[in-house]
Amino acid sequence: MRGLANAFRETWRLSRPYFASEEKWFARVLLGIIIAANLLLVGINVWLNAWNQQFFNALQNKDWHAFIRLLFFYDTTKSGSFMPGFSELVVIYIAVAVARTYLRQWLQIRWRSWLTRKLMDEWLADRAYYRISLTGAATDNPDQRIADDLASFVGDTLALGLDLLSNVVSLGSFLAILWVLSGAITVFGVTIPGYLVWVALVYSVFGTWITHKIGKPLVQLNFQQQRYEADFRFALVRLRENSEGVAFYGGEREENQTLRQRFHNIAANWWAIMQRMKWLNTFIFGFNQIANIFPIVVVAPRYFFGKIPLGVLTRAADAFGQVQGSMSWFVGAYTSLASWRATVERLVGFHRAIVDARAAAAAGLTAQQGAEGFAIRDGVIRLPDGRKLLDVPELAIRKGDSLLITGASGSGKSTLLRALAGIWPFGEGRLERPAAHALFLPQRPYIPLGTLRHALTYPAAPDAHDEAEVLAALDDVGLGALASRLEDAENWTMHLSGGEQQRLAIARALLAHPDYLFLDEATSALDPAAEQDLYALIRARLPDAAIVSIAHRPALAALHARQLEVQRSLGAGRTVETGSA
Repeated sequence: MRGLANAFRETWRLSRPYFASEEKWFARVLLGIIIAANLLLVGINVWLNAWNQQFFNALQNKDWHAFIRLLFFYDTTKSGSFMPGFSELVVIYIAVAVARTYLRQWLQIRWRSWLTRKLMDEWLADRAYYRISLTGAATDNPDQRIADDLASFVGDTLALGLDLLSNVVSLGSFLAILWVLSGAITVFGVTIPGYLVWVALVYSVFGTWITHKIGKPLVQLNFQQQRYEADFRFALVRLRENSEGVAFYGGEREENQTLRQRFHNIAANWWAIMQRMKWLNTFIFGFNQIANIFPIVVVAPRYFFGKIPLGVLTRAADAFGQVQGSMSWFVGAYTSLASWRATVERLVGFHRAIVDARAAAAAGLTAQQGAEGFAIRDGVIRLPDGRKLLDVPELAIRKGDSLLITGASGSGKSTLLRALAGIWPFGEGRLERPAAHALFLPQRPYIPLGTLRHALTYPAAPDAHDEAEVLAALDDVGLGALASRLEDAENWTMHLSGGEQQRLAIARALLAHPDYLFLDEATSALDPAAEQDLYALIRARLPDAAIVSIAHRPALAALHARQLEVQRSLGAGRTVETGSA
């Protein structure tokens, strides 16, 4: 129960920002209308309960005219109260129920849209997504948490919250009716007023307690199920995106085994859920079936002793069922609550990881903006686990420089570049960054989904450059054959070879015209002659830009004025002058 109470508190923390946001009045008014519709439906049920008594009394008395009036028109009770006909009540009920569902779906998509935008903004801000990916900070599959968990959270929170509210109001409404109809009973000389209310309470508490005992493990099982499903889907996506590499390696058997193992986790956990659900459903179905007849059995003695007519019997039984059902809401909703609680825990864990990552954004090298160029002073670059990777006592790059960074694989060259970019959060020292435009090209270029034009202009908008500029850049890097496909929307990562992707990234740099260009083995997939040509192109088109390259080919040394060899055992290495580029 403490875990459920904590889930309610966390749900409030996740929900409150939306109802206090710029959409607060729309959200509050719409929620108020939905709640009013729920209350109206409860009121109609109260009317139907009273109608039930009149209708069955008409049957018992074989009163044909009252029977017809109660079905299609209206009637009056013995006290002179107005009693609408069943047809009118049903028409109103259907109209209100349909409107409530429509409005709830409207609020659901607005709420989900706002939460999705907010969570994505927080995830992307201060490069929280990158830090989380480096540390695995208490979260997995952020794509699932944003796409699936948010949708489930909003839908389940509205459904369960409104259902709980309806049951609380229904309980209050029918409790008074049941108290009046049940009368008193004497047991062992003790008179118990409203005895049906107490019977319903005992029955419901017993059912709730047993349900919780049986179903408690479902929360963790549902949490694990969501994780295993996401892991399996992620593995399938990775296989699709790396299909060529798998085909070259002939790795189908290994991939099949990996996918089978991940699906085995899904099936095994699902089997555990099935086993637990088997016992939970056995109790819930039995509890609900008994609840259908239990009220009549409890009320029947008064009917057989002639103390109440048939209409009062059916009305009391219906009221008992409403009260017992409201008190036993936890029993019927337990499976949904378990799934909802698992979703809340995943979202809370994800949000906490984002908050922690953004709070640590200032960690690492202290950034100083507006310097004359890039520099690291008294720097120590560490791995995510805290171990030292590199010492960087002094490294400076000014506009117009050309620097080649070399070193063995794993020595920390790429991490040094990440530190210069300001995205590596692990280390100490001072990082100086100019106000000028800098562009970093990794070995494997990122190509967004969409048109080829967007891939070329990224991260700028597709219309950031005119047609002539785009076509010229494409032709300069040797991709002129793709000129007719600029507006084709494809997964270009799958359509272009590694070398073509690197050529596209160079074209992107020519369009962006940066003051500082950093290339992390950005031409490694090209042959030496093509690499030489592209470097000559870069120098011709960006004559004033500083060029910093990471590469292994010795021939590139002649294209850079300075060389820095990174030796992990000796720190950041030493600068070797190689003459003019």
